[in-house]
Amino acid sequence: MPDFLTLNDLPLRGKTVLLRADLNVPTKNGAVSDNARIERLLPTLRDLAKENAKIVVLSHFGRPAPLAEGAAPDPKFSLRPAAAELERLWGQPVAFAEDCIGPKAEAAVKALQPGHILVLENTRFHGGEEKNDPAFAQALAALGDLYVDDAFSCAHRAHASTEGVAHLLPSCAGRLMQAELETLNLALGNPERPLGALVGGSKISTKLDLLNNLVAKVDILVLGGAMANIFLAAKGVAIGKSMTEADMYDTARDIMKKAEARGCYIVTPKDAVVASEVKEGIETQIVDIKNVPEGKMILDVGPETVKEIKECFSLCKTVVWNGPLGVFEVRPFDKGTTEVAIFVADLTKRGKLMSVAGGGDTGSALTIAGVTYGMSYLSTAGGAFLEWLEGKVLPGVAVLKLSLPTQKTAKVIM
Repeated sequence: MPDFLTLNDLPLRGKTVLLRADLNVPTKNGAVSDNARIERLLPTLRDLAKENAKIVVLSHFGRPAPLAEGAAPDPKFSLRPAAAELERLWGQPVAFAEDCIGPKAEAAVKALQPGHILVLENTRFHGGEEKNDPAFAQALAALGDLYVDDAFSCAHRAHASTEGVAHLLPSCAGRLMQAELETLNLALGNPERPLGALVGGSKISTKLDLLNNLVAKVDILVLGGAMANIFLAAKGVAIGKSMTEADMYDTARDIMKKAEARGCYIVTPKDAVVASEVKEGIETQIVDIKNVPEGKMILDVGPETVKEIKECFSLCKTVVWNGPLGVFEVRPFDKGTTEVAIFVADLTKRGKLMSVAGGGDTGSALTIAGVTYGMSYLSTAGGAFLEWLEGKVLPGVAVLKLSLPTQKTAKVIM
């Protein structure tokens, strides 16, 4: 049983529900260009609509400067395009309020019909949002009877709409938040073993906590991208002019020692695809990792490395994936990531592997590989996914725990 409430646990019928969503989606020319996060909100919306609840959606969008009193909001930070895309996906009118608190928001909520949706304007137009100001949180809470959090991707932030409001209203996780928490717990909290992880990216300094946490939990750790370069160089391998962080070599050696002591096998490249610059169509060559030319850069893993990764993952029951193996945005340096992604997706399809991916460029890399839906679960979160893997407490999750007095009495006080 989860240690947080879900939509099944609160009396939703006829209530006004504040739904924290993540509508911070890419836009182009005033329209949403990637609606994946909005689409994954639909199951929660359907369940709330079935209960004839008034659905009041809260979200931030971008990083606008808080508005001075009386100032007009910058249209480029408005949630109107997201509301319009939600209306298109929902297939019914979605109302929009020009503010998230105050008279305009109050009037819009009052006019909202049961079973219908209202999107409130960007919470970050108010300075109290990111400061988690109690007065701002109270103003938001005053608009509803219940609070439902369906924005795991924002759960690493202790903001008024992601953490403050949950202290003031009976609260629970929405279907997307529930799926994220249950899946991540299966992947790292109580996984089927052997447990493997793939971590790519450009800097070890940004993923130090992640690596330290993973070597204490996983059985196999595959390193890719510039992340792997640091570990190779720390072992004395010449990496040419590849991207690296020389000041992190001692840290890499410490991580390798911890992994060895725990019995975690670290996979670093055996061979690599190298080139003189990152450019599509540039001349490339495959070299043994010990023979990287001085003037070349490691830009992808080679076929022997791909083979080893496949062999390792074929032994696993669970794999967690964060980051690409190479400079996947530029062909042909996407090949290693694509081959491994297709292999993992095939194992997943055949029921031999539970695969969980997320964070950073992972979703984009899997899209290029054509296996976006090939994983057991693809997280919508970036920073929150990383912090969860790092073993950190996420404020937006912690506030939903059943240990809170609000949650314990949620059914009673309603």
